[in-house]
Amino acid sequence: MKLQLALDRLEEEKCMEIIEETRDSVDWIEIGTGVIKEYGMAVIRKVRSRYPHAVIVADMKTCDAGKHEAEQAFKAGADITTVMAFSADQTIKDMLAEAEACKGRVMVDLLGLQDKKRMKELRDLGVDLVSLHFGKDMQKNGQIDQSIFELVQDFPELETAVAGGISLESLPDVMPFKPDTLIVGGAITKQENYRQAAQQIKEAIHSYETDDSYSSK
Repeated sequence: MKLQLALDRLEEEKCMEIIEETRDSVDWIEIGTGVIKEYGMAVIRKVRSRYPHAVIVADMKTCDAGKHEAEQAFKAGADITTVMAFSADQTIKDMLAEAEACKGRVMVDLLGLQDKKRMKELRDLGVDLVSLHFGKDMQKNGQIDQSIFELVQDFPELETAVAGGISLESLPDVMPFKPDTLIVGGAITKQENYRQAAQQIKEAIHSYETDDSYSSK
């Protein structure tokens, strides 16, 4: 299981500091939507320049102009870019085509999606990577709404990431569903010791994965 570091609502140099402190524990680096809106493609290029072997996720949250926005992200150095599930089929198809041309990937953000019919449509379009997203404005009680996993339960072929308030405390709510990637933001970026916070989460993930009762589920 991969650990994706979500960097959002942060100044550029703070992003770079956190990346440096956590790089031994983190598998994917996400440049969040707010950071991209503030600094543009330049921040992606900066991360790529400093970390040439990192897997970079540009959280573009594309809704339209799919080819153009995907091209922007990939040319800047992203390996993965994101699109909203409610986007037009053509938007998503254009992004998937651009990703193939650039040897990148597209992650579909399922924020707000409740319709399993749309899940089938996304799969049939060629989508293979999705993000179950428990939105920032929905994170009021510190608990993960496990019902979001129902969206993907009939689509085991989809690689699934999960985001939204994930922390050491909420891992027991998430791990039984065995997502492929955990997207963690504040539980790392809002801590005094970024390195330690990332290490603790990575170690907790490993403990779950090596636990016999977990592995047998």
